[in-house]
Amino acid sequence: MKKPEREHLKKVAELGCIACAKLGYHDTPAEIHHIPSGAMGKRSSHFNVIPLCPHHHRTSKESYHLNPIWFTEQFGTQTELLNETLQWLK
Repeated sequence: MKKPEREHLKKVAELGCIACAKLGYHDTPAEIHHIPSGAMGKRSSHFNVIPLCPHHHRTSKESYHLNPIWFTEQFGTQTELLNETLQWLK
């Protein structure tokens, strides 16, 4: 991984979970969720990422990976969340 990618991932994670922020909880520790590129088997870009806490990322019934339809209805599409994340970084 190149330095610009590492720096971007760090900045995104430091934002805190975007789903928690929408619920009024700010600065929740976040991990990186990669937005799929669309091409099967193709690695996602390290620049197409959103910050999600473990609860909203992968460990609960409210997580993107365990319940993507519910998550999308509650918080928006991955593309919408990516655009919001990029706005937060400005």
